[in-house]
Amino acid sequence: MPRLVKFEATGPIKIEPQEKPVFICACGLTKKFPFCDGTHKACKDEEPGAVYSYDPETGEPKRVE
Repeated sequence: MPRLVKFEATGPIKIEPQEKPVFICACGLTKKFPFCDGTHKACKDEEPGAVYSYDPETGEPKRVE
């Protein structure tokens, strides 16, 4: 069943193991879950408190009213 999941983060979570940092997706848009692939950049123009839906094919945001 489809569902709308509200994410409030607009960037990844940085985890620093011994050798190099790892970035875990916190926005929910990555295609390489759980790792960040940079698609959070699409969140940069979101208005605080607003809800957005992202097209799975194009990644285009749409504000949900």
